[in-house]
Amino acid sequence: MRHGKKVNHLSRTSSHRKAMLANMACSLIEHKRINTTIAKAKALKKFVEPLITKSKSDTTHSRRMVFKSLRSKQGAAELFRDVAPKIADRPGGYTRIIKLGSRLGDNAEMAMIELVDFNELLLEGAAPKKKSRRRGKKKAEAAVAETAEVIEEVKTEVVEEVKEETKVEEAVVTEEVKEEKAEEVVAEATEEVVEEKAPEAKTEEPAPKEEEEKKEEGDDKKEE
Repeated sequence: MRHGKKVNHLSRTSSHRKAMLANMACSLIEHKRINTTIAKAKALKKFVEPLITKSKSDTTHSRRMVFKSLRSKQGAAELFRDVAPKIADRPGGYTRIIKLGSRLGDNAEMAMIELVDFNELLLEGAAPKKKSRRRGKKKAEAAVAETAEVIEEVKTEVVEEVKEETKVEEAVVTEEVKEEKAEEVVAEATEEVVEEKAPEAKTEEPAPKEEEEKKEEGDDKKEE
């Protein structure tokens, strides 16, 4: 029984299967799309995508590892020269499998496997997508700490501004209170002065009734 074994043997021996996948990978790199059965296309996808990822780093070691799997100098050279620059910004998913229906004769399910970045018809209508990668925990924690520091700085600045405004308002209020007190003192002083002058004026002015009585007494004496 083959429980848990994910490798599709494709009814071939190990050496035959590796040679066939290497040949199909070279054909895919050269022609950018090939027609095959769905089973072979899925097996080729698992075989060729790690090689395309290795081609992103153009080093001697990566070239040797790719050549070890492809077994073709021309295929490895074209992968590093033509394919790698175009898929440099893509984080995986370099190939696409499209079903084509059944094959005449044995009724096998056929499919077309192609490199995603070389389908010009789909690339013209598609809008450019932004990169989105997950941040690590350390980067996320650092970002949270930076935001917390910025928030604290803003809070301190706001508190200082509020304190300065309150000080200015208190100074203005104290000045207004002083002015009101001075006005009250001046008003009290003027009232006192007016009260002192009022009785003096009353004593100086003779009463009109007394003057009339004196005039009447003088007239009586003259008549006598």
